[in-house]
Amino acid sequence: MLVAMMNSVLLLQDWFTIVTRIWHYLTKQFTFGRITVSVSGFIAAFATILITIFVSRWTSALIQRRISSRHHIDAGLRYTICRLAKYIVVAVGILMALRQAFGIDLTSIAVLFTALSVGIGFGLQYIAADIAAGFILLFERPVRIGDRITIGEDEGDVKSINLRTTVVTTNDQIAIIVPNSKLVSQRVINWSYADPRARLAIPIGVADDSDIQLVTDTLIDAAKGVADVLPDPQPRVQLLKFGDYSLDFRLLVWTNQPRRHMQIRSDINYRIAQLFRERSIRIPYPTQEFLLKGVDLPRDMEASLLRD
Repeated sequence: MLVAMMNSVLLLQDWFTIVTRIWHYLTKQFTFGRITVSVSGFIAAFATILITIFVSRWTSALIQRRISSRHHIDAGLRYTICRLAKYIVVAVGILMALRQAFGIDLTSIAVLFTALSVGIGFGLQYIAADIAAGFILLFERPVRIGDRITIGEDEGDVKSINLRTTVVTTNDQIAIIVPNSKLVSQRVINWSYADPRARLAIPIGVADDSDIQLVTDTLIDAAKGVADVLPDPQPRVQLLKFGDYSLDFRLLVWTNQPRRHMQIRSDINYRIAQLFRERSIRIPYPTQEFLLKGVDLPRDMEASLLRD
């Protein structure tokens, strides 16, 4: 019995010695200039990052649940608040992880970011511009979640505004990844910004011998009864110019559903085509006339041309 107890004590001493050596190696510090690192510091930093990711997601979800029932706060503002809370938690967690991994203070962190700024100046300026533009979008909010926007030839709804990119979904359910800097520096049409109403212009050309008043009344009638076209302000018709072979008009209508502007235009064009056929209003096509002088044509060809 005594021998077994002695063996147990020796085994515990061996384990204690092994654990002590492992802890010594883990906590052994290596100094590089003003930076001190250790294996235990890296492990603690890794654990801090994992905890930060969890806390940031939990915080964002908690805030989203708390403010989702407050209908006076629009969806874009709720998204901005949740994103900013998440970024703040992540920033604090990264600072704590750097301190635990490298044992550096705020002054050293400032030096580190200064060194990073040199790298940004050489090769990462576009990424930095996208990140800065992401914060501009969150604070200034020229583009918000759910807005209908047009960028060049692409149009869709804003689904998310991330740190570097914005996701826009088209009517075909295709996700377009747009760098945030493009939304800040380039021309963007926001169909949902400020006033929910928007004016749509539908150009149309008719034959140059058409009755102007009849065309005007027909275009006004075409806009009536179309879904999402507002009766007030009333539809208007403008005669833009006298073309080479047509009279160019423009129908102006107002809608409170600007995100459906393509479908509204299509519905109005269907009505215009139907009413033009019913009222015998012609849409012109380019025609050319040739006048031949001083040319003797065979009699049979001349008779054929006269018949045609």
